[in-house]
Amino acid sequence: MTDRLLRGRLLTFHAEPQGPEDTDAYSYIEDGALLVAEGRIGAAGTYADIAAQAPGLPVTDHRPHLMMAGFIDPHIHFPQVQVIASWGAQLLDWLNTYTFPEETRFADPDHAARMAALFLDQLTAHGTTTAVAYASVHRASAEALLSEAERRDMRIIAGKVMMDRNAPEGLRDTAQAGYDDSKALIDRWHGRGRAHYAITPRFAITSTPEQLEMAGSLVADHPGCYLQTHLSENHDEIAYTASLYPDAPDYLGVYERYGLLSPKALMGHCLHLSPREIAVMQETGARPVFCPTSNLFLGSGLFDDAGLREQGLVNAIATDVGGGTSYSMLQTLNEGYKVLQLQGQKLHPLRAFHWITRGNAAALGLEDRIGTLEAGSEADIVVLDARATPAMALRMERAETLSEELFILQIMGDDRAVAQTYVAGAPQKSGTVSTT
Repeated sequence: MTDRLLRGRLLTFHAEPQGPEDTDAYSYIEDGALLVAEGRIGAAGTYADIAAQAPGLPVTDHRPHLMMAGFIDPHIHFPQVQVIASWGAQLLDWLNTYTFPEETRFADPDHAARMAALFLDQLTAHGTTTAVAYASVHRASAEALLSEAERRDMRIIAGKVMMDRNAPEGLRDTAQAGYDDSKALIDRWHGRGRAHYAITPRFAITSTPEQLEMAGSLVADHPGCYLQTHLSENHDEIAYTASLYPDAPDYLGVYERYGLLSPKALMGHCLHLSPREIAVMQETGARPVFCPTSNLFLGSGLFDDAGLREQGLVNAIATDVGGGTSYSMLQTLNEGYKVLQLQGQKLHPLRAFHWITRGNAAALGLEDRIGTLEAGSEADIVVLDARATPAMALRMERAETLSEELFILQIMGDDRAVAQTYVAGAPQKSGTVSTT
């Protein structure tokens, strides 16, 4: 694509803000610019300085909007795009009633390809530029998602789920087939362009010990890959897991036994952890992933962000569509704020926006590539309009600080507040922004 300057108000984080006065943790420039070249940020600073470095380049003027790094969603289910907002169940009933029947449709490569395009359209419309996604059990579903992300030059971490029991016919593999398909996908996709592979045993309930052993072999043989699964989301789930693995000390102990835990292990939910499980996660570096809209929708429980952080864990935050109820990381922050309020914990807007940008990048070990507007970072950028709706515009009349503006976006924002999204420097939304 053509090199260009993007002009607007810039906000980028260098560290997690420890409070509203921690101005060293971020940079904010009222009239800023980004030099975008070959899919990366070539320079960032004041508009006057950057324009002087690159005379004659076209300028896309996003003023008065706010530009920051694109959002990162570290736990989302690609095959659940058409079961989001399915009524009235808790986790295991919800899976059996809605999710598993829907996922059987992804055996059809044409259906998977259509859904992959629509899925990524939804992500970028909501400002998300990197996702860690579950495909279905079918190799074709992972191929479709990874191929569509490659076509867009979009950073994706994805894997086909491995599940060889406690699922309907047509939605089970075998221990060997799950291994073989995952290995083939790793060989084809991991490290290709902007793709990473996530080894994906769905959760202990849907994998036999033989399959988890195979997953452990993949982790050992491919240490650069991620591992994604679910942990301690629901009390019935925990009890069922204990009945299937009676020799395990606890739910996490199942994954621990098979060598699945490391700083690249992304453990969705983590709502009801024992002290031993917390200690093991701290020792291994495994990452809890907070999914507030899903946890509330399914009635699963409240995530103890402060408690886990005090024990040294690095928490990520994610949508978990389709148990989650919105593709928007802004709405995820909205519900996350309320979950923490119920526990006497606070989520300041500066920390919130750090969390869905640099914070999630750090949880993935990718903060040197995504999550900031630093020179050299990949040009994944979101442009935010805090006056996007009449209600937001009315509230903004009384906003006096950057933190107030961010909190309005955090609580009232959704895809309407995303004026533009850039993936590797390419705009994803049509609009009428001025380019000179």
